[in-house]
Amino acid sequence: MKDIDAAFRANQKLWDELSRLHFDSKTYKTREFLEGATTLHPVELNELGDVKGKSLLHLQCQFGLDTLSWARKGANVTGVDFSGAAIQLARRLAEQTGLKGTFIESNIYDLPKVLSKKFDVVFTSYGVLCWLPDLPRWAEIVASFLKPKGVFYIAEFHPLMWVFDSDSHDGFEIRYSYFHNTQPSRFDVDKSYAETDKKIGPYVDYEWAHGLGDVVTALSNAGLRIRFLHEFPSSVFQQFPFLKQAKDGSWYYDNAEVQLPLMYSLLATKEH
Repeated sequence: MKDIDAAFRANQKLWDELSRLHFDSKTYKTREFLEGATTLHPVELNELGDVKGKSLLHLQCQFGLDTLSWARKGANVTGVDFSGAAIQLARRLAEQTGLKGTFIESNIYDLPKVLSKKFDVVFTSYGVLCWLPDLPRWAEIVASFLKPKGVFYIAEFHPLMWVFDSDSHDGFEIRYSYFHNTQPSRFDVDKSYAETDKKIGPYVDYEWAHGLGDVVTALSNAGLRIRFLHEFPSSVFQQFPFLKQAKDGSWYYDNAEVQLPLMYSLLATKEH
């Protein structure tokens, strides 16, 4: 696809619709959040640690549940998303809860044009990298928003799992390439992964694959020091029909002899 802007416009149109749908979904737990719960998972809370008093930039924040959950932990938060509908909902949540947060409507690649502040923490999570065509530029932007000694943290679904057909009930129908291609995959979308019983659109979305090596190399080349890269045999989301849910709410492949890398986390620091 030659016109990246057209892909962004199509994806933005989809996410305007999904954000409105997800706001009231059981998957996103907005009601529980409004009652005081956090939407952050133990892996993020444990690995990123204490954020009290720190400035935190949340990239691709959708409608701000995690952003404001970090605010509940004492962070001074700024959330960014390219969906105008999502940003409006995030501001609404901030008003409803009385939590302080700044929310900016912007494509990540355009963010340096509208935001110049530096942050102690840059955070992003779950299903975010597939919407980005240029990972080296993304990493440069991440680094540019960090203060010296600042921390970047990502929790994301493992890229190996993107090669499988998520609608296949046996789970092992290989359908997509693991490796990055400048031409995105095109999908027709008429439902949400969070609310599968509700029809939307139809819409079109465009996604780009990025291997784990792409992520590490991009961040390293942007001047960040990788402190850890953790891979997990469980996930915070039911990515495939064959996954089963554990008592702690996580999802896993029920085979003790074959454990799949369902998600990963990475923490990097800006040394200077």
